Amino acid sequence: MLQIDHAHGYKLIAQNGTLQRETFASMTAGPGEVIIEVAACGLCHTDLSFAFHGVPTRHPLPLVLGHEIAGRVVAAGEGAESFHGRSVIVPAVIPCGKCKACRAGRPTICRDQFMPGNDGNGGFATHVLVPARGLCTVPDELPPGVSLEMLSVVADAVTTPYEAIVRAGLGNDDVAVVVGAGGIGSFGVQIAAAFGAAVVAIDVDDARLAVAGDHGAAVTLNPENVAAKDIRNAVRELSRTSGKGSLGLKIFEMSGTAAGQETAFGLLDHGGYLAVVGFTTDKVSLRLSNLMAFDATARGNWGCDPARYPAALDLVLGGKVKLAPFVEQHALDELPQLFQSAANHQLRRRPIVVPNGKEYR
Repeated sequence: MLQIDHAHGYKLIAQNGTLQRETFASMTAGPGEVIIEVAACGLCHTDLSFAFHGVPTRHPLPLVLGHEIAGRVVAAGEGAESFHGRSVIVPAVIPCGKCKACRAGRPTICRDQFMPGNDGNGGFATHVLVPARGLCTVPDELPPGVSLEMLSVVADAVTTPYEAIVRAGLGNDDVAVVVGAGGIGSFGVQIAAAFGAAVVAIDVDDARLAVAGDHGAAVTLNPENVAAKDIRNAVRELSRTSGKGSLGLKIFEMSGTAAGQETAFGLLDHGGYLAVVGFTTDKVSLRLSNLMAFDATARGNWGCDPARYPAALDLVLGGKVKLAPFVEQHALDELPQLFQSAANHQLRRRPIVVPNGKEYR
């Protein structure tokens, strides 16, 4: 089977958050393509940026958003037949695999990449058509407490911080400072702890910090209650007592806020490493010469190399990264209200959107 009829989903009509339910024309899987029956699609801060904050999608509107997709392949084109019937996670950024960047081992800067919900229709629908390259297959049998719906967040919220942490070379001898303990930061804390680092979580929300403390953070700090100087002292104290971080802190900015970015940059020390993982359109004022003075490094990452997805998934399946405490499930027809609630910061957990009437285990 190569074609699916009667799929439906929600398209963003304008950058004021207006979503409209539509039934789509027939989808046909061409060579190297698959059609996925969506188990769930996570709602990401990037979706809100497209919907409310003026960040343009590369494909013109109207467009189905959503790039955190897990589901089952129900149609496969020529060359992709091996995926038919498999449960998969769709990479949030799918490189072409052929260009100079891909051949040089830099697939995340591929200019011919496909991002669902940006370069074409995404996962806030019953079905989605995507390239088969880079798909991460999921075992048929999942551990207790893990469902295919939950694994949708692996597509971005888990793998993007995973990519940053791998690039940083984080290990047993390091102190990791995660700025922003909600959203992707909640998974960043867990991944850093799984890599053996002593972890500091910084957030303005005490409830998030409490959860971070239960899932890998040795120290939690709220910059609204703790002065910048005292934050630095607390991090140094953890370094001293743990015997880690002597060659420089490894700092992961995951809040996607100007204040968080300023806090993260202000923690750079000699030999320090700053990973910019969160996104904001706001500007910040920084003294870049600190990078020179501290012989420090700052680096961003756009998504994750699909080749790393299986290792990130293994952390989840092995119980080292928990999903259930950090996600909440919603029906597809809740999506318009869900966008508004997320934009108004009314949600405590990362929403995963499940097509109505469908259940996957």
